[in-house]
Amino acid sequence: MVKLIRDRWQRWVNRRIPRSDQRSFGQRNIFILPTGAGVVFGVLLLIMLITGINYQNSLIYLLTFLLGAVVVAAMHQTHRNLSGLELALIQAGEGFAGDPIAFRLRAVSPRHDTLALSLACDDEVLNQQHIPSGQQEDLTLSVPSHQRGYLQPDRILVETRFPFGLFRAWSWLRPVTAGIVYPRPLSAPEMANTVQDGEEQSTSRSLDGNDHADIRPWREGDMSQRVQWKRFARTGEMVITDWEGEQGSPHWLDYDAFVGVDRELRLGYLAHQVLERSRSNGRFGLNLPGQVIEPETGAAHTSRCLKALAVFGLEQPRGGESLAFGTRAGEGAGLTSHASGEGTL
Repeated sequence: MVKLIRDRWQRWVNRRIPRSDQRSFGQRNIFILPTGAGVVFGVLLLIMLITGINYQNSLIYLLTFLLGAVVVAAMHQTHRNLSGLELALIQAGEGFAGDPIAFRLRAVSPRHDTLALSLACDDEVLNQQHIPSGQQEDLTLSVPSHQRGYLQPDRILVETRFPFGLFRAWSWLRPVTAGIVYPRPLSAPEMANTVQDGEEQSTSRSLDGNDHADIRPWREGDMSQRVQWKRFARTGEMVITDWEGEQGSPHWLDYDAFVGVDRELRLGYLAHQVLERSRSNGRFGLNLPGQVIEPETGAAHTSRCLKALAVFGLEQPRGGESLAFGTRAGEGAGLTSHASGEGTL
């Protein structure tokens, strides 16, 4: 019964406050109720009134009605404090799974000062924000993230208890724009990718038919068989031999390289590799089923790859426009409709 009432209440609120990145608060969408302190204060006024009636004491009547007038004035002021406020989402944040994602909002109060404004989403709360009349203030609210993908808060609570805390006026902002949550980076084992760069592969072979080898520093997760132990014994430097004949092009991070590994683990490994290549300013591309991002360098390229990993296999939330991250179709373009939103934002 309680669940039924709650579901009906939520459906009614969702109809009354549809999704939008911008909301102006007024009589239609502001709710107000007494707080716990307000209820106790009202009970005390009732006791005082009964006492005044019992003893026919004019001073008790005077004090009771005076405090009652204060309560009524506080109710109107609390509602007025939120009325007319305009709140807009100006930037949905990005970050890694498990970290709080910052959402930037802009608040404008054209009629009067808005005092002691609070914003909340789940357990994250932003308290005591003051919006001067006619001015705009940018507020940053952290939204908890638990898994990769799109982060679209169902409701951002907007409330005030000014001036006396006897009443609570509140409403919600239900944003359309979603944040992006990247996969949590996981240290990746050394695996052979399956992507070949045609021209580079044709020139990477030595004249005698041997595979071309690259030497690089050892990283956690590398197989011990690839360590140059003789060189380590001579110089104390631990390096790895990368054979292009075994690994394909060194410029590619390949989803299909991690055979038999769960999808979320693969994406975590790839996110770790993307960050490693970015820190070393290495040129790299990303190969995902149905989507390929060509090798490039720079912060914009790193962000593009992380976003592609974040939304891989997921559908865009309603109200957003899908934008492809890939630059050409991959060989696995024949995925099922379940993954039709791969690589889009």
